[in-house]
Amino acid sequence: MIVYVNGEAQEYAENITVASVIDSLGLTGKKIAVELNKEILPFQQHSTQMLHAQDALEIVHAIGGGQEDTFVLAGTTYHSRLLVGTGKYKDLEETRLAIEASGAQIVTVAIRRTNIGQNPGEPNLLDVISPDKYTILPNTAGCYTAEDAVRTCRLGRELLGGHKLVKLEVLADQKTLFPDVEETYAAAKLLVKDGFDVMVYTNDDPIAAKKLEDIGCIAVMPLAAPIGSGLGIRNPYNILTIIENANVPILVDAGVGTASDAAIAMELGCAGVLMNTAIAEAKNPILMASAMRKGIEAGREAFLAGRMPRKRFASASSPIDGLFF
Repeated sequence: MIVYVNGEAQEYAENITVASVIDSLGLTGKKIAVELNKEILPFQQHSTQMLHAQDALEIVHAIGGGQEDTFVLAGTTYHSRLLVGTGKYKDLEETRLAIEASGAQIVTVAIRRTNIGQNPGEPNLLDVISPDKYTILPNTAGCYTAEDAVRTCRLGRELLGGHKLVKLEVLADQKTLFPDVEETYAAAKLLVKDGFDVMVYTNDDPIAAKKLEDIGCIAVMPLAAPIGSGLGIRNPYNILTIIENANVPILVDAGVGTASDAAIAMELGCAGVLMNTAIAEAKNPILMASAMRKGIEAGREAFLAGRMPRKRFASASSPIDGLFF
């Protein structure tokens, strides 16, 4: 017979009790409340109350109040605000362990630099970071023209079975690895027109960031400092201005060196942070990945809490009324 449990149709044998259903759901002994056909069913009756076809059973429990803190990219909700790369690790096992320690759900790969699709006998990166477990974010690392970047994204889409989410970066030169903004605009326009969901790397320039949003990029990713430099956020006021003017998620990309840098980015109001070198080139990448995870969480909580205002002079924590000297 069909019984509706929390709105979903479930099939049970005839003459089943409410207690048996609760037990089948692994909820025996849990703090729950039960409603049968919109009437509260006291727990003393769970073992004697028989269910009939088409009965509606609601089973509820207590959870923490408030809305869960998540963010959305291309229609998908993510719990982790830390995005990580896969380069520079000593081997695939270290890559796997570091990514797991980071808690990241989005993992970026440079299609032309990984061992994806190489000889059958070689380890495969996608065995380590399975698309069933992670959102794979192909990026255009190493591209210096819009044409190369677009071609790389199309290759990534083919490789990952129609995957539309990509990270666009078009670099100006090999020394600074700063973005070529003009070429980035051109590539972004082509990719958006081609149906891609584009997350785009750019300078910490509020004007450029807004133009990329207007082109149709789903997230804008200003640099904190040059790629791989570990210098931290060099211009927090520009990042703040970008965030204040944006209608899409803003994620810091490049330049983070340690957990405090990640926390600062989150305290500014960033939706997330993408990093690779800061974890992969730490003396203990797995421990650093864990530290980055905590830094992201602490910075986000501090942002949501709202910091105290800065003051020029001291303000006593304890009242001075009632002093006995």
